[in-house]
Amino acid sequence: MTVSNAYNYELSVFIPARDESASLQKVLKKIESAFESLNLKSGEIIFVDDGSTDDSARILKDLKSSYKLKIVTHKKSLGLTAAMKSGFSVAEGEYLIFLPGDLESDPESDIPILYSKLQEGFDVVSGYRQGRKDGKVLASRVYNFVSRKLFHLDLHDMNWIKGFRLEVLRDIELRSDWHRFIIMIAADMGYSVAEVPVSWHPRIGGRSKFGFLRIPISFFDVLALKFLLMFRKKPMLFYGTVAFSMLFGGVMIGIVLVSLWLLKGVQIRPFLQLAFFLLLSGMFILMVGFLAEQIASLQDRVDKLCKSCEDRCPK
Repeated sequence: MTVSNAYNYELSVFIPARDESASLQKVLKKIESAFESLNLKSGEIIFVDDGSTDDSARILKDLKSSYKLKIVTHKKSLGLTAAMKSGFSVAEGEYLIFLPGDLESDPESDIPILYSKLQEGFDVVSGYRQGRKDGKVLASRVYNFVSRKLFHLDLHDMNWIKGFRLEVLRDIELRSDWHRFIIMIAADMGYSVAEVPVSWHPRIGGRSKFGFLRIPISFFDVLALKFLLMFRKKPMLFYGTVAFSMLFGGVMIGIVLVSLWLLKGVQIRPFLQLAFFLLLSGMFILMVGFLAEQIASLQDRVDKLCKSCEDRCPK
C-alpha cells in the first residue's frame, strides 16, 4: 500500500506513557516487529510522556537514536485526554493506532489486527479485550452496558485500544476526560465503527492509573455527553419541551384557580404562587432556548468556516 499524498506516513502508533520505564523498550521492539509484518513502507511512533517521575524521559531520549520516534513531553501529568490531544496533533500517518505503554496490549499482534480492519474501510476500530483479569471487569461491564444502551452501539469494550483514520481525530474536539467517549462522538458524527477481539495481558511494570472515583465521574460524563449529542443541533427540542410543559401546567392551574374563585369564592394562594412560578419559569426557559438556538446556528457557521479554511490550507 502507498501512502496518500496528504500524509507523510502510512501508519502512526501513539502511546501515552506515565511512569512506564519498565516496558518502553519492549513496546518499541514489538511495534517495529508489527511494522515489519505489515510490510509498511513508512510508519511513525509517537510517545507522549505525561509527567513521568521515573526514568521514562531518559529512556525515551536514549531510544530515539535507534527508533523513528516523536516524543512529546508534559512537564506534569495532564491526564490521558491531554496526552491524546498532544499526540494526535503531531501525527502524520493516514491511520493512527492508540495503545497503552504497559503491554496489557501486545503491539506485535494487536497492531496488525486493528490495521487490517481499518483497511476494510472502517473509520474507527475498537479492540475487545479477551481473557481480562485485572479487577476492573465489573465496572467496565456496567459502563459499557450503559453506553451501549444510551448510544445504540453494538460494542462491548469502548475504553481499550483503538485505530482511526487520522481524519476522524482531526474532526473531533475533546474536552477534559472525554477520551473515553471518542467512539461515541465519532459514531454520532457518522463515522463507521467496528470491533475486533484482542488478547489482554497482565501489565509488566508501573501501576494502574485507574481510580474508583472515576466511576461516578464517568457516569455523569456519559449522561452529559448524551444530552449534548441529542440537543446540540436542536437545543429548542429540549428547552421548548420543558418550557411549554411548565407553561401548560401554569395555565391549567390558573384556569382551575379562577374557576374556584368565580364559582365558589375559594382562593388557594399557594397554588396561585405555583402557577405564577411555572409561567415565569416557562417563559425564562423559552428565552434560554431561543438563545441556545442562536448559539447553535453560530456554531454551525463557525464549523463551516473552519472546514473551508482546512480545505484551502490542508495540514
